[in-house]
Amino acid sequence: MNETVPTDVPDISADWYHDVVEFADRTPQPVHWFATHFTEGAIVLLGVLLVLAALTRLVGGDVRDRALALVAPVAVVAAYGASEGLKSLVAEDRPCRSPADLVIVAGHCPAVGDWSFPSNHATIAGALAATALLLHRRIGLVAVPLAVLAALSRVFVGVHYPHDVAVGLLLGALIGTLLTPLAARPLADVLARLFPRPTAALAPPARR
Repeated sequence: MNETVPTDVPDISADWYHDVVEFADRTPQPVHWFATHFTEGAIVLLGVLLVLAALTRLVGGDVRDRALALVAPVAVVAAYGASEGLKSLVAEDRPCRSPADLVIVAGHCPAVGDWSFPSNHATIAGALAATALLLHRRIGLVAVPLAVLAALSRVFVGVHYPHDVAVGLLLGALIGTLLTPLAARPLADVLARLFPRPTAALAPPARR
């Protein structure tokens, strides 16, 4: 195979990419089918887990709990925006463009201009898992390995280098972990003013 790798891509990441893609090509067709569906479906599953985690805070939680639940999806969107901005800044081409005869499980390479670094899928997965873990520990412990698998699947199907998904996961997790509690503080103050707790009625004075 005639391998031509962009000069700004780490050699170890390019080598791992080709090893994974060649291994993926040798796997049975049912594995290909599962991988192509899982790489998209995992994001949906992570979104469902975040919703479940948020509901545990919204139902029966205090003002801070509700603020965290409401801010978490915003942090995920912010992580996606940061990933898109970084993509445009770095403008790293997809690995599936070089060499031209590379066979990938995904079947086709994303369009020119849909840059590779970092992986949006991995960033969103990292943010969803991090915020789910922040809201509910048990649900988060399910979401974290699912996010890692979602990121790895992007390499398996051939559309990202390993460093794309590694940085994406870290970026999403970092933004989700830091932004959610930071933004929840002012929102909790607003919610407390809008929906103050009812004060208990004063007891009548005791008769002598």
